[in-house]
Amino acid sequence: MTDWSVWQQSWDDQQEWYLPDREERFRVMLDAVEAVVGDRPRVLDLACGTGSISARALRRFPEAVSTGVDLDPALLTIARGTFADHPRAGFVRADLTDPDWTAALPHPSYDAVLTATALHWLREDALRALYGRLAQLVRPGGVFLNADHMPYPHTPRIDAAVRAHEEARQLREKEQGGADWAQWWRSAAEAPELAAATAERYRIFGDPSEGDHSDGQMFSVDWHVDALRTAGFAEARPVWASPNDATVLALR
Repeated sequence: MTDWSVWQQSWDDQQEWYLPDREERFRVMLDAVEAVVGDRPRVLDLACGTGSISARALRRFPEAVSTGVDLDPALLTIARGTFADHPRAGFVRADLTDPDWTAALPHPSYDAVLTATALHWLREDALRALYGRLAQLVRPGGVFLNADHMPYPHTPRIDAAVRAHEEARQLREKEQGGADWAQWWRSAAEAPELAAATAERYRIFGDPSEGDHSDGQMFSVDWHVDALRTAGFAEARPVWASPNDATVLALR
């Protein structure tokens, strides 16, 4: 029997190789959820991957429920295996660029929609359309939080210094056995329990070793704030930032 916790841990380790402050970012997101909608939220884990946000939300909030949605069959296999016996978690497969993707969800609205390191895969038109749908899916008074790569314009020297510092850290950790994105996917493709799902994933997204983000775009914090307000959220602002990432909160 597959021990899915091993795959969960390896995914977290691979993500933290890129994002060493990942756990702090999750904590800030859940702090914001509790502050605005309380400690019994109905959560949508958007572009959920292996269910990283669901795991942390359910652990922190014993009366929360979570729905994870993603298109990636391999990551959903890990998520479903991990939460197979968890009554408060469920997962659905859907394409967030499909205008009707919300029809696959078990609930008509959510207190909190949370996503991390995912929406930079989308182009501008698709992201604006998604924000419009989320403005209808988040209940009045509910929240949306997006933690992602949000470059700050007009700071080339700062960006270069941060990039050099991060590359040096990653090199040190790589020498100690850390796995990057492409290595993690090679391991998944070779694992019997994930081989078929990973092959399907490659057909959808392409080979990770060749780069998966060529069709996406990254926007500044100000862009996200303006786009969310335009989409129908009442308020929006940044609530956390690191040298590489930021988290934007929008209130419905």
